[in-house]
Amino acid sequence: MSIPYERTGRTAQKARTRRALVEAARELLAEGPTPTVEQVADTAAISRTTAYRYFPNQRALLLAVFPEIDTESLLPDDPPDDPEARLEALTEALTAILLQHEPELRMQLRLSLEPDGDGPPHHPYRTGRAITWIEQALAPLEGSLPTAALRRLVLAIRTAVGIEALVWLTDIAGLSRDEAAGLMRWSARALLRQALADHDERSG
Repeated sequence: MSIPYERTGRTAQKARTRRALVEAARELLAEGPTPTVEQVADTAAISRTTAYRYFPNQRALLLAVFPEIDTESLLPDDPPDDPEARLEALTEALTAILLQHEPELRMQLRLSLEPDGDGPPHHPYRTGRAITWIEQALAPLEGSLPTAALRRLVLAIRTAVGIEALVWLTDIAGLSRDEAAGLMRWSARALLRQALADHDERSG
């Protein structure tokens, strides 16, 4: 098995070069069209030959700009017990991430829908992190809501709060980004309240 170029010799310097290329790619993404490896190299003041050693093609480069959110939870250190308050804290943090990293997330969404070579679409970074964060926010409902109902609620909230929803609300519905973020949070609250109301009605 071949060893990636940046893991051989002078690894610290190569790590800095790789970071510079990734940051340049993010800057260009925020400005407009999807950048090529050559454009990123020029922006980072790094030779194109060197850039291709790190990223042999545009897809490899674009996959590398996925925002690194190294956190297991988006809840505060001392989260409230109330499910709605927990969900509000979660969706506020999540929508902030969406707005901060919108160009990269839009690009990653596009890549996830495109075929990878001759095979089906593949995206190693779309691993359902938001699902885990929503499950953590709604953890107090475990045991009070049926497992299937809770899972359905988690998935419904995920469809309402994500880059897919942000793209539709801004590009199609014409909302501002702040309006879109507010509507996503409102939708999450509405879904939670409706799920609880449905459960109460069935139990009553």
